[in-house]
Amino acid sequence: MKVLVTGADGYIGRALVARLLSNDIDSVLGAIPVNVVLIDQHFGEPYRDARVTALQGDIADPDLLHQATDGVDLVFHLASMPGGAVMRNFSLGIKINLQATIALFESLRIRERKPRVVFASTIGVYGVPMPDVIDEETLPSPSMSYGAHKLMGEILVSDYSLRGFIDGCALRLPGIVARPKQPSGLLSAFISDLIRDLTAGEKFVCPVAADGKTWLMSRPCVIDNLLHAAALDPQVAVRQRVWLLPVLHASMGEVAAAIARIEGPHVLQNITYEPNATLQAQFASYPPLVCPKSVAAGFRHDGTLELLVKRALQ
Repeated sequence: MKVLVTGADGYIGRALVARLLSNDIDSVLGAIPVNVVLIDQHFGEPYRDARVTALQGDIADPDLLHQATDGVDLVFHLASMPGGAVMRNFSLGIKINLQATIALFESLRIRERKPRVVFASTIGVYGVPMPDVIDEETLPSPSMSYGAHKLMGEILVSDYSLRGFIDGCALRLPGIVARPKQPSGLLSAFISDLIRDLTAGEKFVCPVAADGKTWLMSRPCVIDNLLHAAALDPQVAVRQRVWLLPVLHASMGEVAAAIARIEGPHVLQNITYEPNATLQAQFASYPPLVCPKSVAAGFRHDGTLELLVKRALQ
């Protein structure tokens, strides 16, 4: 099995590659990857596994894509430019989030094989304000360019699959925690900072209200769901191309309380709230999310907030 991962050196990509190279992957995918091809603009650390081919460069480069997609069986398309960065550079966002996706799918289309493609979409396709409940029938209406780009990517996944060029599916990922504290272009990074700072015993000023609710998933959990999508029964995959994932629906105060149950009550003395209206509207006004079809297909959330916090810090 040959596996391609785009955005492979990112927060999610690095963890996904580690799982693909782990000893248990045969039980998940039904086969052991003999060649794992990685694409990213740069790689912070070299891979020393003989199965890994790391291609550094522009994901929209036709020559790089031609090399990467030769004989590929499975593709995880994670590469993207996050929302905050897209707001600052619209043209680059179009190039990375949309044009590169088209270039990748075109490179796959001309191959003899019909690979399974797992596309990392986003809950940002819904935009704000949201209705009282989000379910599997809720129509997307993005209010940021990033969400619009990902919605276009979902449509491409469905269309290329309909035409028989790929066997694709898209997962609408929620906020993934806890990302490292570094410039990322993610406006929602404060949620990861909250978990990391409070767990470390540091003070944290939360830019949304204590009762502001969001959807959360740990990095190990999202990796489980990406791999589950890769191994979906073909009869299930052909019936549904876009999946809304089960999530934990929690307020900032509830997340802080979960950390306090793990680390001790002093945690609650270290958090204060200074709501930012823009962040509150975009990332802390989420309604309940209901997706019985996804649950029936085997997709899962972290279970409890305490488990989410522990897994988020792994």
